[in-house]
Amino acid sequence: QVQLVESGGGLVQAGGSLRLSCAASGRTFSTYAMGWFRQAPGKGREFVARISWGTLNTYYTDSVKGRFTISRDNAKNTVYLQMNRLKREDTAVYYCAADVKGTLEYDYWGQGTQVTVSS
Repeated sequence: QVQLVESGGGLVQAGGSLRLSCAASGRTFSTYAMGWFRQAPGKGREFVARISWGTLNTYYTDSVKGRFTISRDNAKNTVYLQMNRLKREDTAVYYCAADVKGTLEYDYWGQGTQVTVSS
């Protein structure tokens, strides 16, 4: 079992920055990949970023490349999403998720944190 708790969301003006955090507990954090997803109002859930557990390889959806950075601190059992140059279309509920089996399917999800970007 893995428990995930996101924090760091809020209201920010376009062009600004936010850093989301996701604290994990339950299973040894350093042994599984983590991802960030988002869901905008009226839309389906969208993959944002992923970080592997060993090589720390990172992957991003095209719309956030160059603006968002995913990272992890295994000593703190925390994954981060640094979001820079935010746009109105980044407005969504952001979720972190854990891929404990390494299958690219995420087994555990956090409750989400709201990010609102105003013009």
